[in-house]
Amino acid sequence: MIMLREELSGFKPPRFFPGDLVLHVRYQYRGVVVASDPRFMADEQWYRSNKTQPNKDQPWYHVLVHESASSTYPAETSLELDDSDEPITHPLLDQFFLGFEEGRYIRNDIPWPSK
Repeated sequence: MIMLREELSGFKPPRFFPGDLVLHVRYQYRGVVVASDPRFMADEQWYRSNKTQPNKDQPWYHVLVHESASSTYPAETSLELDDSDEPITHPLLDQFFLGFEEGRYIRNDIPWPSK
């Protein structure tokens, strides 16, 4: 019997990676992925307050939102690649990225803060 890599690890591999530009499919904001979790890792109260409540057993992403000082924590099914190749503006870009080349950001080694 052949098993997929995701079945062996228990987690689906992420579709997006740090530095990828993304677009939220429902709210239409652009952003850049800073980090990801293999599954939902926030607290249950936050999840219940989320209007959409996507499946917890999928990758979730830490995203810096364009033209904002905020970050979001969307599920993979809430995102698609932003193929505009246009940089974003956010006050934390220089903290997590070294630059912008060929439509994506170059991630540095500073970890995303954990709770």
